[in-house]
Amino acid sequence: MEKELPKSSGDKVQLVHGGIAYFSLLKKLIRGAQDSIYIQTYIFEEDQTGIEVANELRVASQRQVRVFLLVDGFASSHLSKYFINNLEEAGVNFRMFGPLLKSKYFYLGRRLHHKVVVVDAKYSLVGGINISNRYNDMPDQPAWLDWAVYAEGDVAAQLTDICRQRMQRTSLKNFVRPRKILHPIKNNVVSIKINDWVRGKREITKSYLSMFRKAKESIIIMSAYFLPNAQFRKELMRAAQRGVKVQVILAGPSDVSLSKYAERYMYRWLLKNGIEIYEYQKSVLHGKMAVYDNNWATVGSYNVNNISAYASIELNLAVNDRAFGNQVESAFNTIMVNDCLRISAEQMNHSSLVRRIMQHGAYYIFRILFFLFTFYFKQRD
Repeated sequence: MEKELPKSSGDKVQLVHGGIAYFSLLKKLIRGAQDSIYIQTYIFEEDQTGIEVANELRVASQRQVRVFLLVDGFASSHLSKYFINNLEEAGVNFRMFGPLLKSKYFYLGRRLHHKVVVVDAKYSLVGGINISNRYNDMPDQPAWLDWAVYAEGDVAAQLTDICRQRMQRTSLKNFVRPRKILHPIKNNVVSIKINDWVRGKREITKSYLSMFRKAKESIIIMSAYFLPNAQFRKELMRAAQRGVKVQVILAGPSDVSLSKYAERYMYRWLLKNGIEIYEYQKSVLHGKMAVYDNNWATVGSYNVNNISAYASIELNLAVNDRAFGNQVESAFNTIMVNDCLRISAEQMNHSSLVRRIMQHGAYYIFRILFFLFTFYFKQRD
């Protein structure tokens, strides 16, 4: 007999660790669905994890649950026709989010970077976790470190509206219109934040800037690819100058070497401004989460860099709740103590001149690539 869905802290929200905890909950939600399932994700791999999730969706569709799956048209372009046909033959409404222009050699347009699951307009998962072995705990390797928020109630209904609208904008061909659901959030505990430069939405960016300005005691940021722009750096510096304890948890081992070199170029600036740096060591860090004053937290797909700010569709949940904030801060503190290497100014001062030049070059190259070659990162984030 399966366990019941998790009981939430605060206003029906709970932090979910990536790996087996996330995918076990995802499968449980799919199996319990009675009316509708929406899954929208950046990467959907045709590996063991992806096949298992796809099979669950096929079974749900065959028992008359309406299933809608939207994946990014470039990051998931490797999915085989056989794989897609099997989904569609089972009744799954499958779509790829298309760019403005693409070919075998280039990609121009936004990325569908958010990771959202909504079941029956009641239960939802929002985070940074793609559907792939890399984000799951496999026998030969641990999952990349990542997180999601499990949320019930009004927020799930609103996420259903957002997912339905995104499906409709992507393609109307053979589209089965879901039941109309318009349930605005009735509380100020959980809010949906979206970044989408085409539609002029900068809600996640603004929420980070608000955090930097409002924090009185502490800010902790976990970001897989951390390259804050000038405005972010200015507000982080101001927070540290007024006595806020600012800590960042960044990747140690990284799947993008150039990104790691570019990040380390910024370490001297961070340390000079009193910002503590922790590099995660156990596996690849992929999480995108932040908390301030042990009270307000944001979790989702948004990295602190210009790709998330300007070139992607991102979605986070912001949770204004002390119980949830405690949960996030406790997770961060455990990771910093047990799984991270703290970077010191002395370590940076002892790095070689060649390494400094390489970091400097990587930083400026990476900033250019952010704007010109977002396709380069199609499997990286």
